[in-house]
Amino acid sequence: MRHLATFDDSNSAPTLITANMIRTVDDTVREASALLIAGGRILHVGTESDAEAAATERGLDPVRLDFPQATIVPGFVDPHAHPLMYGQLHTWIDVSPSVATTIPEIIEVLRRESAKLPLDVPIRGYGYEQRNLAERRHPTRHELDEVARDREVYIMNASGHGGVVNTFTFEKFGVTRDTPNPEGGEFFRNSDGELTGELSDAACNVLTGLDGVKIGHHGPNFHLGDEAKEHQRQLDIVQREFLTGGVTAIGDAQVSKREFAAYLEMADRGGLQMRVSMYFLSHLLDAVLDLGLTGPFGNAFLSAAGIKLYADGTLGGWTAYFPDGYVGDPCRTGQLYHSPEEYTGLVSQAHAAGLQTATHAQSPIAIKMVVDAIEAALRKRPDSDARHRIEHCGLPDPAEVTRMAELGIRPVNQTQHYYNWGEGVEQAIGTPGERFNPLGEFRDADVPITLSSDAPVAEPRPLEAIQTAVTRVTRRGHKLGPDALRISAELALRAHTLEGAITLGRENEFGSLSVGKRADFTVLGADLMTVAEDEIAATPVLETWVDGVLRLRASDISGPTQEGARA
Repeated sequence: MRHLATFDDSNSAPTLITANMIRTVDDTVREASALLIAGGRILHVGTESDAEAAATERGLDPVRLDFPQATIVPGFVDPHAHPLMYGQLHTWIDVSPSVATTIPEIIEVLRRESAKLPLDVPIRGYGYEQRNLAERRHPTRHELDEVARDREVYIMNASGHGGVVNTFTFEKFGVTRDTPNPEGGEFFRNSDGELTGELSDAACNVLTGLDGVKIGHHGPNFHLGDEAKEHQRQLDIVQREFLTGGVTAIGDAQVSKREFAAYLEMADRGGLQMRVSMYFLSHLLDAVLDLGLTGPFGNAFLSAAGIKLYADGTLGGWTAYFPDGYVGDPCRTGQLYHSPEEYTGLVSQAHAAGLQTATHAQSPIAIKMVVDAIEAALRKRPDSDARHRIEHCGLPDPAEVTRMAELGIRPVNQTQHYYNWGEGVEQAIGTPGERFNPLGEFRDADVPITLSSDAPVAEPRPLEAIQTAVTRVTRRGHKLGPDALRISAELALRAHTLEGAITLGRENEFGSLSVGKRADFTVLGADLMTVAEDEIAATPVLETWVDGVLRLRASDISGPTQEGARA
């Protein structure tokens, strides 16, 4: 696997930082009480006296910062997120369970909030999950017609893989009961063949208009258009959200031309304060190869990482592939985005060029298809460090877990998925739904564990993800599966720091507090190894530092500085 070539672009002053506990996630020095940083790099990790001696040896007179009641950990790494979509949702109407628990409540919220919008602006909402509603179903287009009959209404399902539109939207884009389903998507119909208003994955292409990004069997369409200036505002909003959660590096798991352009503009104006590794969507594979983006590209804040593919749909939206049907709805089977032959060809093409692949796969059949394809690619061109990824990897067959260990495949899980709707997976597919995200099985098979948020499917709050990995208790207090699927707090912290960096191919730069690495770290109000398991998520994130620069302080909403009191 190729590693990013970086340069030192930080002007951070020499600083000696002490804390009650520093959890380094470094096997050489696991615990420390002091860090010496300068020029954006870590110069020394150890005791306060040793750090002072190291500063003297280098002729440095560092600034002193003390956190006597806090714990410092490496900056959290979130290797699977959709930042621009997350930013767009911050400008949409929230109809999540905390706001609306019934369909009439959704309609009322949409009516009230849309009254604040210009009359020609589409009404867009987000966050409903049908199993969290009292009705236990999706709203219909006729119900959304009560919000508006003269402009578009769309509410996105919490899975991000579809939602519901009103009748006007279908009429505007010429969708009728006779419109065929697009490859990689579906316009849902009732028993009489009439459109219900629900649509999934590639069918969401209708929402983009004539000039929007069109995505079919290479992935669901998250790419609803806004003006370039609006995209910058959205990215600024969500960057602050990531930093608030202590996240210092992310992987954007679905980059099209619009995301790429938005990041370049953000970098050009000096707005990028966290590290972004980009995974280009698979329909751009030929373009990526033509441009030669198969080696190190970018800098310490914006870089190319690999190719994102899709094997099947989502468990939350009931589009993951279960050919025998869902227990909750035997008529639904979900889908595979590619035939096994086509998918294997894409993986082999990317792997032959030295590109890492990251494939969304949830069902046992889809996950096996991914493992088979990677095995075939590795057989043609052996590479012991290819680090091919399986995104979500919700329900792998135990046999595939063993093969993943043998092939060096890295699953990237989101425990917040089962925190938010784990019960729904059990209801949707029955057994083995309780195995959803089987981290304990990965641990036992020596498969590396990596955690992420999949924002906006979940908020980028690593402490919530860590708590759920440790307890497997959902938001509603339901415990998902046996204790054997739980992992320790120490392993969960590693999964959201160093393992994330390894998954991105950037462990030489960040992920642990080690000499020579970037000074990316997060200051917490408590030690995750000593707080009660069910209180980990409540641990305050006090400060977030990137490249030795304070990027966000929880007590300073107006904007962080490096002066002021410390915890």
